[in-house]
Amino acid sequence: MKTIFKSATVLVAAMTLSVNAFAQETKKPASPPMTATGKIKDANITIAYNSPSVKDRKIWGDLVAYDQVWRAGANEATTFETDKEITVQGKKLPAGKYSFFLIPKESGTWTAIFNKEAKQWGAYKYEQAKDALRVDVKTKALPAKQETLVYKINKNGFSMDWDKISVPVEIK
Repeated sequence: MKTIFKSATVLVAAMTLSVNAFAQETKKPASPPMTATGKIKDANITIAYNSPSVKDRKIWGDLVAYDQVWRAGANEATTFETDKEITVQGKKLPAGKYSFFLIPKESGTWTAIFNKEAKQWGAYKYEQAKDALRVDVKTKALPAKQETLVYKINKNGFSMDWDKISVPVEIK
């Protein structure tokens, strides 16, 4: 009888652990990893990022501070990869993989940064000395609120769209 009781206890414990493990696996992360890929001229472009949501928060100037380097996504720094040399906002960027940062401004142009240290957590250890390229970009107002942060690649470059702002970056 003790053996049957022990076996039943082990079985119930195993089932409970399995149900808990399954529940954890199906939970969607708050800022899921995303990838945007495309071709601009002859260059293959890949942007890997984590996509946060607005969730009724004030984004610009609050969650994302003005005048500070921002990882341009959530969690790990966003990465930008090109397999060919490209021209970004009129300046050359060699083929390679970079971390991509933005410096948001309350008004005027923002700064887009391509940093040689591709693997970074956020912008906490960002070093300006490792920048491969910095360019100024003009933001645009979005016609409708963009709940989740998204990168879009098109024939003229790419944009980061979130909340009420689009940050287009020209590539040739």
